[in-house]
Amino acid sequence: MKNQDDHLNHAIIEFYEKLSSWEMAVVKDNGFSLPQVHIVEILGLNGPMRMKELAEKIGVTTGTLTVQVDKMVKAGLVLRRAHETDRRSILVELTDAGQVMFEEHDKLHMQLTADLTVNFNDEERSQMLDFFKRINKEF
Repeated sequence: MKNQDDHLNHAIIEFYEKLSSWEMAVVKDNGFSLPQVHIVEILGLNGPMRMKELAEKIGVTTGTLTVQVDKMVKAGLVLRRAHETDRRSILVELTDAGQVMFEEHDKLHMQLTADLTVNFNDEERSQMLDFFKRINKEF
């Protein structure tokens, strides 16, 4: 007989798989890769970032990130610029087109959140937010 940890583990895996499938379906229509969309999301939420910080946030090496950023510069989604106070650092930031892409993608996430929690009351939404904050803190 399965214990509560087994059920929780399987529920987390199922949620991750469903969210990943949803994300892939949304991304495939815009012509950009999932990592590129994640870069847009991170920059849209955090503003300009150093390459090293961005690579850490995404969980890739700076070399891997450089390949993605090069493609995104060519596509007009991001640009690189020198850091104002640290000449050794390069910042990556969204262009206007990148900002538009972020806002459109963020709307899709907001709609998904609304759809998933439509039957939740305010207390349940608050509890869910608290759970996700606590879980994210563990990463």
